[in-house]
Amino acid sequence: MLNTSEITRLHAEFKNTSVSVRIGEIRDRAESMGFDRKMAYKTVKNLFVNDTIRGHYFFPNSDAEPTPVKVVAKAAPAPAPAETFKNALAVSSVSDDEIYIPSVDPTFVKWGEYKTVFNVLDSNLFFPLYISGMSGNGKTFMVEQACAKAKREYVRVQISPETDEDDLIGGFRLIGGETVFQKGPVIKAMERGCVLLIDEIDRATNKIMCLQGVLEGNPVLLKKTGEVIAPAPGFNVIATANTKGRGSDDGRYSAASIIDDAFLERFVATIDQPYATPSVEMKILAKHAVKYDVDDSNFVEKLIAWASVIRKTFEDDAIDDVISTRRLCHIIKCFSIFTDRTKAIELCINRFDEETRTAFLDLYTKIDESTPTMEELINGSENSAEPEVAPV
Repeated sequence: MLNTSEITRLHAEFKNTSVSVRIGEIRDRAESMGFDRKMAYKTVKNLFVNDTIRGHYFFPNSDAEPTPVKVVAKAAPAPAPAETFKNALAVSSVSDDEIYIPSVDPTFVKWGEYKTVFNVLDSNLFFPLYISGMSGNGKTFMVEQACAKAKREYVRVQISPETDEDDLIGGFRLIGGETVFQKGPVIKAMERGCVLLIDEIDRATNKIMCLQGVLEGNPVLLKKTGEVIAPAPGFNVIATANTKGRGSDDGRYSAASIIDDAFLERFVATIDQPYATPSVEMKILAKHAVKYDVDDSNFVEKLIAWASVIRKTFEDDAIDDVISTRRLCHIIKCFSIFTDRTKAIELCINRFDEETRTAFLDLYTKIDESTPTMEELINGSENSAEPEVAPV
């Protein structure tokens, strides 16, 4: 059969014809257009409606109402022409469930460059924004909540080294027994005029260079269908990353790649987001404490002091790891289950190597005198071992 582009061109030749067309005329016209006569015949026979006269076919408008199909004895009924044509052209969104206006999260605290992000979104202008910062400091959450406040639809795309044009722009999929072109999240966001959040963009390879035109606010040609998609008013792109596109020198983000400079140049502005200040983190943890029904403000204060000392030590290159705001929230959540400060902290820092984990826990015992020291923990563990049974 002819490909999608050829079907579209052939259909355009006859779709406004009010009467049926002889198959011979169709084949002649197809040949003059550079198509194979036999392939044109097979395409018309399979996709378009046979008139009551043998050897004649009818080409409806793509938005036409379904026309009854003459069924030959013992042959399966052909689908309605309009539906058949849509399937033949095979362009579909399939589902838009990933596009929505985020809900306002009661644990969110406005801080840092939140107002900058909100003003960009509220302006409705095309203003590509790049946000970098260490893991767990609220970059993605800030964008989501800015969309919620501005009542803007958004779609989040999670980037990995395998992400390519097919994932972003779209590609052919087998759906319901039909091969259709499924539009990717980038195209859906452009059509809807919503916010496209590209999360962890520094995990991508050069396969995302297909977004260069998108970052300029230009229409995009779907190479596989020939359709041109122009961005609707309000469309915008925001990218988050742990690095500024130059890789990770210290190895903390080993999967971070070096992003092409021509690609980075297409972002209008860049925000470098640090961790929140102690006063801001106090508000964040207090809200999480309310969420998880934790009534222990003293524990929250100790956690903030503990994290602040660790970060200062990290900045002085004395340690290789740091406690993020996200991890502090995890500790509060963990504490709501076990109601044990030491256990909650231990469970949430076990991902670090033994030396770092021990140093972090030891530091906390110095800040919070109500918790047992490392020596007490070790002795307690030994004393809790199963007692020896005296011989009878």
